Amino acid sequence: MLKHRTSSRAIWPGLAILGALTLSAQPGVAGECPADKIRSNAQQMVDHKPIGVTDVTLGAIDLGKQPARIEGRELRFRKLTIAPGGIVPWHSHDDRPALIFVQQGEIVEYASNCVDPIVHKAGDIRPEVFGTSHWWKNSGKETVILYVGDVRKDPNDHHM
Repeated sequence: MLKHRTSSRAIWPGLAILGALTLSAQPGVAGECPADKIRSNAQQMVDHKPIGVTDVTLGAIDLGKQPARIEGRELRFRKLTIAPGGIVPWHSHDDRPALIFVQQGEIVEYASNCVDPIVHKAGDIRPEVFGTSHWWKNSGKETVILYVGDVRKDPNDHHM
């Protein structure tokens, strides 16, 4: 038993080094607008309707009932599934911060503050904060799965 412990302790430093090398090999700005492409009103609002999008709330917490006492706010966790050709319509995050995790596939974001479309791939996390308005399109052949954590003010707000 002691021999097993010693062996596993010797493995952990090697795994830590491998993890650090893997992380350092990743691009630092994956899924972000390049600094030289950021502009106010770079993309104008479009009136696309949702196409091929399933939005399922997996859980929610009333933040007014938590020690933080953030009245009128709800922390939600959702799963969005976007079929090939699917569109998440234009929406704003001025009053609804969120974190998006791309679990599967590749999707293109058209952000109000970026001249070029932004490609998000599996493993990317996209913060959505005040000043972010955008729409997304799955231009690929694979279904995209996003996990979304957001803080919603209006429980009747069903914007994606």
